[in-house]
Amino acid sequence: MRYKDTEDLKIKSTKTAKIEAKDLSYKTLNEKIREALKNGCKKIVLDNVCGQRYIGDGLRGNDVQILIKGVPGNNLAAFMDGPKIIVQENAQDGIGNTMNAGEIVVHGHAGDIAGHSMRGGRIFIKGDVGYRAGIHMKAYKNLFPVIIAGGTCGDFLGEYMAGGLLVVLGITHNCTNPTSCSPEIVGDFVGTGMHGGMILIRGRLDTRKLGREVRIAPPSDEDISILTAHLKDFCKYFHLDRERILETSFIKLYPYTHRPYGKVYAY
Repeated sequence: MRYKDTEDLKIKSTKTAKIEAKDLSYKTLNEKIREALKNGCKKIVLDNVCGQRYIGDGLRGNDVQILIKGVPGNNLAAFMDGPKIIVQENAQDGIGNTMNAGEIVVHGHAGDIAGHSMRGGRIFIKGDVGYRAGIHMKAYKNLFPVIIAGGTCGDFLGEYMAGGLLVVLGITHNCTNPTSCSPEIVGDFVGTGMHGGMILIRGRLDTRKLGREVRIAPPSDEDISILTAHLKDFCKYFHLDRERILETSFIKLYPYTHRPYGKVYAY
């Protein structure tokens, strides 16, 4: 595939490509992204993205960065293995689906099933997240997936979660004091079917919201150390004060059994 607008992409003169996504189909846009990478670009800027799906799917390379100006469609960065994707606005459903490594940074809100079956890497969302964030999330060998939501999360947070870390901060939108926290920052059925990993929620939680497979405990010193390390980068991206966020205590949700449905299966 050849580019007609070489001045726009500037592939030969620099290692940065700028792609105008307006009115492009998702297929054409993804072809342009892969062509830019093939030509040696390490940074790609996508202008006027509006609902195109599958951006960054299956891409590899720890030195690749994609900046998205607009709202990407479903399954952003599915199966991604290394690159960093920064979304300046909102993101739709399924970001980081089965992602292996890399980072997704969303400066707005995200839709449902964020981090579905995620195996590694990190997803940082400044705003709210929809239903079933972290569903089937799992850690594998040296891979440890992390999702941090700065706002609230919908029902079934961490459903069937098997590994990794989910964090919900519940920071009030447009609030000058990041220590203020809503008492209801997650939906119902938290941790349903959970059998691994850890969920940290800032503030308090009504126990009636819990799935039957999880229990509440205070985080250990090691848990807080892990949280603090990831919060450092989260706060850097979104210009937040980590120490003020940590002034509010967290609760830890953990699975009390590793085989919650072991008696259901016949084998």
